[in-house]
Amino acid sequence: MDPGLRKTHTLYFQWLGDLCAEGEIAVNIGGVRVVLFGDVLKRYPESRLAELVNCSTQNSELISSLCDDFDPGRKEFYFDRDPDTFKCIIDVYYFDEIHIKRGICPICFIKEMEFWKIDQSVLDECCKSYLSEKEEELKEIASKVKVILEDLEVDQCITRTQQCQRFLWKLMEKPGSSLPARIIAIASFLSILVSAVVMCVGTIPELQVTDAEGKLVEHPTLEAIETACMLWFTTEFLLRLASSPNKLHFALSIMNIIDFMAIMPFYVVLSLTYLGTTSMMELTNVQQAVQALRIMRIARIFKLARHSSGLQTLTYALKRSLKELGLLLMYMGVGIFVFSALGYTMEQSHPETLFRSIPQSFWWAIITMTTVGYGDIYPKTTLGKCNAAVSFLCGVIAIALPIHPIINNFVIFYNKQKVLETAAKHEVELMELKSGREARRKSHKNKCFHHVLLHSCKKCACS
Repeated sequence: MDPGLRKTHTLYFQWLGDLCAEGEIAVNIGGVRVVLFGDVLKRYPESRLAELVNCSTQNSELISSLCDDFDPGRKEFYFDRDPDTFKCIIDVYYFDEIHIKRGICPICFIKEMEFWKIDQSVLDECCKSYLSEKEEELKEIASKVKVILEDLEVDQCITRTQQCQRFLWKLMEKPGSSLPARIIAIASFLSILVSAVVMCVGTIPELQVTDAEGKLVEHPTLEAIETACMLWFTTEFLLRLASSPNKLHFALSIMNIIDFMAIMPFYVVLSLTYLGTTSMMELTNVQQAVQALRIMRIARIFKLARHSSGLQTLTYALKRSLKELGLLLMYMGVGIFVFSALGYTMEQSHPETLFRSIPQSFWWAIITMTTVGYGDIYPKTTLGKCNAAVSFLCGVIAIALPIHPIINNFVIFYNKQKVLETAAKHEVELMELKSGREARRKSHKNKCFHHVLLHSCKKCACS
């Protein structure tokens, strides 16, 4: 070994011995010098800093594996790490917990904790929830990136049937993939609106016609339009089912179940009508079943959620606001019970009271606290009117309190989805740039190799 290097190692181990005697250790984190006490660091003996304190009798290779560099002259260990993150991590030795400060990426912070060999269990509960939220966001970004890559990839090894299936799936499920896919999505959206309008207009008596039995039925033109819409819905559903890469996932999807429930009543009505006309079933039973199934046509309006990101965001926001909605229902339930009981008690002295029982008073409390007030049930005594005034004031307050958190959840989720979509697209762009750079590097290496090979061949030929 070089004499100068041997002297440096001797001074270094001597200095380590002095540090252990003094109980202090100096570290330099990204240019920030920090002096720490050895007895404090030993509270977590498995951490990197504690190992650094305890390794005074070990060789220099172990020291080099624990830090990036060391300077016996300045008596410092050097770490090329983030000093702001280290300020948070060092708190564990003094307070037995770590808080992630604002502006620090939680995923990078976890990597720093792994470097310093600090367990994640010391994170405070608020930071754990924040970390789990960020991990979910990363998973969502990864899933979005996966979907984008699946749309962009063109595998030459797949069969023609699989190519047709993939093309048909993009055509029916990815409106942004091509112009024909966008046209199909618009046509499907308009078909849903037309079907909903026909269902409503068909109930207007002036637009109905009289059948052979003298009963009012829908106009034949409206029935023809509805049949055309249902044929479109059926064709669309069957094409999506046939081109789906995962049939089980397709069948269990909530939106696909809604699509099926919107289509199924039409064909059930046709079957019952046919059975009724062929005298296989009693006509009365058929008509009752048809009327019951026609009401299921309202499920078609929920098909709009497949084509509207706003409706999907509203659904997710309501899911995240179940706690606030539960509080609203609890407040309203308590208020309805209290004010209906008070209203029934106060109105018993009036001879023409409309409050016959407490359960009947529930209806009055509901329409009063929600400020609807149909007027079918109302108090007639002075105390009953005072009770009514207090009840609708309490109802307004109970309804207004959870509204802001629900709106806030909607805005947060909507903005989050926009950010995640942008991040996913940016990640795909970075991957494309990286793959292009690697391809250019490989082509450059191949050109250099061919040039050297050609030059060698020329030398051999000359010799």
